[in-house]
Amino acid sequence: MPFGFKRTEIPEVVLVRPEVFGDDRGFFMETYKYTDFLEFGIEGCFLQDNQSTSAAKGTLRGLHYQKEPGAQAKLVRVIKGSIFDVAVDIRRDSPSFGKWVSVKLSAGNKEMLYIPKGFAHGYCTLEDNTEGIYKCSDVYSPELERGIIWNDPAIGINWPVDDPVLSDKDRALPSLEEAG
Repeated sequence: MPFGFKRTEIPEVVLVRPEVFGDDRGFFMETYKYTDFLEFGIEGCFLQDNQSTSAAKGTLRGLHYQKEPGAQAKLVRVIKGSIFDVAVDIRRDSPSFGKWVSVKLSAGNKEMLYIPKGFAHGYCTLEDNTEGIYKCSDVYSPELERGIIWNDPAIGINWPVDDPVLSDKDRALPSLEEAG
């Protein structure tokens, strides 16, 4: 199997390590293979791909999610630079509700993070001009889009930045308690 799968402290969130074949020309790797993910127990398929670029180190995007019926699982990876990537459990009936996990994803380590439905997602760039791409299990629906403020003390994420670059929209997000 060309992937190594490692469950995080919240077992539904999975770090994915692709097998990388490199030589003096560069490298090749599979970034997603439905049958391998299914064999590991990650069901479903992806319907949309997104790409984002953040010009400045310390840019923070999130914490974002979509409500049902358009909740999204995501498979996140970085193709240039690096990020501190975070998944927060927002399933109110979950024993890990409000808990978070983080990993460093980079173009260098080529790792990916699988974030299932029921989790908010956010990241902070660790380098200028960082580019990420991610697959989503459902299409973007503005009417279902929601978010949680990045520095909610009830969650207590240890971000690698105190004064991040934020969008006006992300700056105005509600707390986990207030989020719908």
